[in-house]
Amino acid sequence: MSAARKAKVLVIDDEQGVRESLALILDYEGYEVASAADGQQGLELLREEHPDLVFLDIKMPQRDGLELLPLLKQEDPSVPVVIISGHGSIGQAVEATKLGAFDFLEKPLERDRVLLVARNALAQHRLARQLRNLQHDVEQRYRMIGSSAALKRVWADIERAAPTQATVLITGSSGTGKELVARAIHRQSKRADKAFIQVNCAAIPEDLIESELFGHEKGSFTGATERKPGKFQQADDGTIFLDEIGDMSLKVQAKVLRVLQEGEIERVGAGRTLKVDVRVIAATNQELEELVSEGRFREDLLFRLKVVPIRVPSLKQRREDIPLLVEHFTRLFIRDNNLKPKRFAPEVIARFQELPWKGNVRELKNTVERMLILHDGERVQLSDLPAELGAAAAPGTLSNLNAATLQEFKDVAERAFLIEKLKENNYNILQTAKAIQTPRSNLYKKIKQYNIETRP
Repeated sequence: MSAARKAKVLVIDDEQGVRESLALILDYEGYEVASAADGQQGLELLREEHPDLVFLDIKMPQRDGLELLPLLKQEDPSVPVVIISGHGSIGQAVEATKLGAFDFLEKPLERDRVLLVARNALAQHRLARQLRNLQHDVEQRYRMIGSSAALKRVWADIERAAPTQATVLITGSSGTGKELVARAIHRQSKRADKAFIQVNCAAIPEDLIESELFGHEKGSFTGATERKPGKFQQADDGTIFLDEIGDMSLKVQAKVLRVLQEGEIERVGAGRTLKVDVRVIAATNQELEELVSEGRFREDLLFRLKVVPIRVPSLKQRREDIPLLVEHFTRLFIRDNNLKPKRFAPEVIARFQELPWKGNVRELKNTVERMLILHDGERVQLSDLPAELGAAAAPGTLSNLNAATLQEFKDVAERAFLIEKLKENNYNILQTAKAIQTPRSNLYKKIKQYNIETRP
């Protein structure tokens, strides 16, 4: 416990001598002590004082310690409770432990033993509180923000998919929040208290991804100096999130299919298989059906992954969520960087709602953080926005191209041209490629390069 705040200890015992003795020991060590002579008074003090530790007598009139312990834990599950008894038995100690007691002390109480148990219990309480704060922080950072109809449809899909063991395929453009959907599914699943392992398939070199996913044996290749478990083994009993699965090689796809079909993995260089129980969630910003037609993705794997498909909308499909997103990103960034409170003027929010946001929510987040860093005042005004954000331009039109260089102009113009042609051809990739006389593979590269939505 920090020096700024004394740890609070509540002593519940019907013997005045025990209460005074414990108060003397604990007060001398710098603890703040409150005492109660019976269970009802103890419950009331627990609610009022919110102690960090409770010493509870097991034998008291009206309501004994074993009866009171569950009520204390119900009020505050995190507070450690130490049972004290004048004639304790192993049976009582076992029963108290089952009910959630931290430790069991016998009278007469020894000063050193009391202080040791207090230190250990308070250390556990601090760790539990830090873990709760960390979990809360993670939930805040990976929370999907918004109340639009498009986002509500995603939430409905999550709520249907989460309680099952089915594989899920999440699709959507880059920056839309596919990882947030995966984490939400895991949090609401039966595996929520188990591992969530994330793998970015596009970020791992092809010659290493097999080892990264399935592990390897010592000496199986140059640099393999020891046995290493893979991501699937780390995710055993939990969830593995395979992001950008469209970039995975056919060889590795075959091994992932084996996991889904048989629940088996084989480390690189090993001659035997291992059983794993892993829920697979995959995500991609590519159209896997098109990759299948090109021979770059296994059709049987696609069928296995697409048991529950979830499409994440682009930011332009949920513009009404932008004010809430800006507020959320602002609050987190100011807190994390210890900045003075700042806010965005309504005119700026309105301008944000007009912009195309090619990078979706990720681009919006980066823009908010950039403005908070560069702007010194308490309120970001429309005049503070950089030139590229100062005037709204409808995506896919050539009438309002803002470009500082010739290359930038070419890129913006090419993106607008491709969007128009995709619209004209009802977003059919093959038909559009023929219409603009370019190989389909080249069109795919351009679509990925410019982060173009391939669905209306």
